[in-house]
Amino acid sequence: MKNTILVLLLRSFAFLPLSLSRALGRGVGALIYALKLTPVRVARVNLRLCYPQLSAAAIEQLCRQRMLQLGQAFFETPRVWSNSNSWLESKILSVEGLGLLQESLAADPGTLIIVPHQGNWEVIGLWLSPQTKMTSLYEPPKIAPLGRWIKSSREKSGATLVPTDVRGVAGLIKALKRGETTAILPDQQPNTNSGIVVPFMGVPVPTMTLVTNLINRSASRALLATALREPGGWRLHFLPVSEALYSEDQTTAVSALNSDVARIVALAPEQYQWEYKRFRVQPDGRDIYAKKP
Repeated sequence: MKNTILVLLLRSFAFLPLSLSRALGRGVGALIYALKLTPVRVARVNLRLCYPQLSAAAIEQLCRQRMLQLGQAFFETPRVWSNSNSWLESKILSVEGLGLLQESLAADPGTLIIVPHQGNWEVIGLWLSPQTKMTSLYEPPKIAPLGRWIKSSREKSGATLVPTDVRGVAGLIKALKRGETTAILPDQQPNTNSGIVVPFMGVPVPTMTLVTNLINRSASRALLATALREPGGWRLHFLPVSEALYSEDQTTAVSALNSDVARIVALAPEQYQWEYKRFRVQPDGRDIYAKKP
C-alpha cells in the first residue's frame, strides 16, 4: 500500500509545471538540509573527502546547494518520465558538443555514452533515444509499479532495455558492434569481481570495469555526457573522453574513467549525487558514514 501511494504521489508531480515542481523541490531540499537528514550527513562526508582544500563554510554551502538540487530532481523527474519527446526537446536549452556527438553517432562501430549521476541523467537517455538506436542496461527498482513506469518511459522514447547480467552485457556488445548507442552510469558501487580500486578525486574507491570492457570488446567510441539543470530546462554537454580510457591496461583505463567523471562533476559540483555512499568500501574496513557516538 505504501509503495502504491508513493507512485501515485510521484505521478501527481508529472502534472506540475516544471518551474513549480522545481520550486517545491527547492523547498523540500532546504528542509532536508535544515533537519540534517541522512543525505546531508553522507554528502558532507563525501564533500570533505573530495574537496579537502575547501573551508568548512564552503563545504556547508555546497552541501546545502546539493540538497536544493536533490529536491528539484525528485520533483521534476516524474514530469520527464511522463511527457512526450517533443516536450523534452522543447526544454533542451542548448547542446554543447553536438558536433562531437553527431560525428560519433555517424561512425562505425557504435557509441558508448558515459553519464555520471549528475543533473538529471534520465534526460540524456530519453533525449538520445529518438535520434539513435539505443540499447541500455536496466535493473528494476524494488518498487514494482515504479519500475514499470520507468521501463515504459524509456521504451516509449525508443530504447531497448536489457537485464543487468551476463546476457545483458553481451547484448550491449552486440549492439555497439552493430553501430548502435548505449549509455552507462559509471559511478556506482560495482559488484564483487566487477571492479578495481583506483582513485576518484584523490580517494581510493572500487570502480566498475564494465565501461572499459565494453570499449575494448566492441572497439566503440566513448563520450562523456550530462544534462545540467538550468532555469527553464536543461543544458546538455557532450565531452571527449581521455585517450587513456582506450588503454588496454585496465588500471590505466579505469583511472582515466574516474578522472573523466571528475571533469564532468567540475561543470556543476552542486548537481552531483554526493548523497550516494560511494566510499562505503574502505581498505581498512571502516564505515566512514557511521554516525558519530
